[in-house]
Amino acid sequence: MPNNTTDTGTPERIFIKGNEAIAHGALAAGCRCYFGYPITPQNDIPEMMSYALPDAGGEFVQAESEVASANMLLGAAAAGIRALTSSSSPGISLMQEAISYMAGSELPGVIVNMNRGGPGLGDIGPSQGDYFQSVKGGGHGDYKLFVLAPATCQECYDMMVQAFDLAFKYRNPVMVLGDAIVGQMKEPVTPWKPAAVPATEAADWRLEGAKGRKPRLLKSLFLEDGALAGQNRHLQAKYAAMQAEAKAESFLTDDAELIVVAYGSIGRIAKSAIRKLRAQGHKVGLVRPQTLFPFPGPLLRGLAEQGKRFLTIEHNCGQMVEDVRLSIRGIVDSAFYGHMPGEMPGSDDFLAPILDAMGGK
Repeated sequence: MPNNTTDTGTPERIFIKGNEAIAHGALAAGCRCYFGYPITPQNDIPEMMSYALPDAGGEFVQAESEVASANMLLGAAAAGIRALTSSSSPGISLMQEAISYMAGSELPGVIVNMNRGGPGLGDIGPSQGDYFQSVKGGGHGDYKLFVLAPATCQECYDMMVQAFDLAFKYRNPVMVLGDAIVGQMKEPVTPWKPAAVPATEAADWRLEGAKGRKPRLLKSLFLEDGALAGQNRHLQAKYAAMQAEAKAESFLTDDAELIVVAYGSIGRIAKSAIRKLRAQGHKVGLVRPQTLFPFPGPLLRGLAEQGKRFLTIEHNCGQMVEDVRLSIRGIVDSAFYGHMPGEMPGSDDFLAPILDAMGGK
């Protein structure tokens, strides 16, 4: 880990990949256990954690599979340890049973998915095809993950710190959803040191031996009459409370006639397209959700009530657009442009779809 300041006392900037920023942010946040299995395009994360985490007093384990990694994450979480796993699309699919168990048992942990192309083995290029899996609960049962979507290397660092804090605040798994672009691009990052993790974190529920106190039980199995219904009501109330944490970047929306909604790498590419169109006099703006769950629906609804039109752009065949349409239903609809997974997007690819949605204005 680099020092946080230069000799002059100014914050130090380092030039690193998004994947490396993920690892730096996790270490700064107090992550002390990492469990993972290699898969492209996120391999820089376990590579860095393998040498940096032991130096920080933590434990790195290359598991025998993604299934094992996720269950190790569950075990560390039950002990109240800040722990991380990372993978990419097919590997995340293998983790879903353990993630559901964690949500049902109310265990905090952080999962990073650097989304690659699919379905199946797909390719190792970027895609946003895992949106539904991430925000709708990819395993069995009615549960939600808190989902953060970085678009820059700095956000990769910052959101990892936020992810661990949110996981323990809500006792819930948190996913950081990037893609091959976010993970492999290189940008300057300014590391910063968050507040130290208090020794009392999770002290009222973590499993650490019952000497001198009553035993504790962490479980996702509720067989008593009415018990599961009660647990689900409790979980749904918790997910509703998360809505207060919804965040999005708004760019040139005040006078915009059309609002483009896009997240992650597609959000930053769309922003470049919007700059080009603004230079030509077109009134278009951007909302980039930074939390995918909770979704910034109230922000979009407020813009819809101002008479704005909408275009959702994604690197998939149409997923987040459903949440956009739910947010603005009864007022206006959203047009959709999906850049096909397997093709690398650029800002020029979005110019014609945006102009079409504006009616050529």
